Amino acid sequence: MNAGRQVATQPRPLGKLVPRSRPGARKDRSAAVPISVRICAVFLSLVVLAALIAPLLAPYAPDAVDLSNSLAGMSSQYPLGTNASGQDLLSRLLYGTRSSLVAPLILLMLATLLGVALGTVAAWRGGWVDGLLSKVTDVMYAFPGLLFVVMIVAVFGQGITTAVLGLALAFTPTIAKYTRSLALSERGKPYIDAYRVQGMGGVRICVQRLVPNLGRSLVGYLVVLFGESLMSLATLNFLGFGAQPPSSDWGLMVQEGQASIVQGALLPALVPGIAIAAVVVAFNIVGVWVSDRLGSRK
Repeated sequence: MNAGRQVATQPRPLGKLVPRSRPGARKDRSAAVPISVRICAVFLSLVVLAALIAPLLAPYAPDAVDLSNSLAGMSSQYPLGTNASGQDLLSRLLYGTRSSLVAPLILLMLATLLGVALGTVAAWRGGWVDGLLSKVTDVMYAFPGLLFVVMIVAVFGQGITTAVLGLALAFTPTIAKYTRSLALSERGKPYIDAYRVQGMGGVRICVQRLVPNLGRSLVGYLVVLFGESLMSLATLNFLGFGAQPPSSDWGLMVQEGQASIVQGALLPALVPGIAIAAVVVAFNIVGVWVSDRLGSRK
């Protein structure tokens, strides 16, 4: 009886135990970086590195002319071939990385300074100030960006400086509207009223508190805009309104290689064209992911 009672009271086997999931496991899993973003980030890092050490990587000077090797194909001497002037495409591509990245960065910095200032002032002041700034940005939106820049180039002349300044003004209303929408929601938060009660002025609150709190959302948005600004500037250079020869800017390289297509040589236009497309797509993928990650942490 006792033995049977002891057997009966033994606990039943529960089978394989399932370990409890850690509270942060799902969070860690969601924080994993997708393979596509990793690949694009590594690619962009290599592009930036190539721009920094272009003189060490380029086998030739970007403006070295060798007509005897005009439109040469890929070889050990010219890994990416040559253009109609016999210039090494790999060397020009490496040197062109500098202007193709630095110029969009400068125009985006200028557009960000103007756009964030206008958007913040419109959201903070409200009333007729907001209405006036909104009308100004709407008028600028009425003109296509490239057409607006072409008008500026027609007045002030061709050149990379004019193209950068014109595109900076063209991107300003986009950033201003985005900043205004962020600042309007941020202005209604309790900490703004707390600083006002403490006697802090409006300018100080905006500069020291409000604008820095918009940084997370702005960073991801600007990374995506960088790819768009690079494409827009390359388009202007292709049309002849921006960089001028003997610059090795990618957009200008595509324009110079266009005439070679008739002769059956695709590399002079294809090589810089692929470089532009690859960098723009990489920035878009990384920018969207960064924007989503920073937005989810709010």
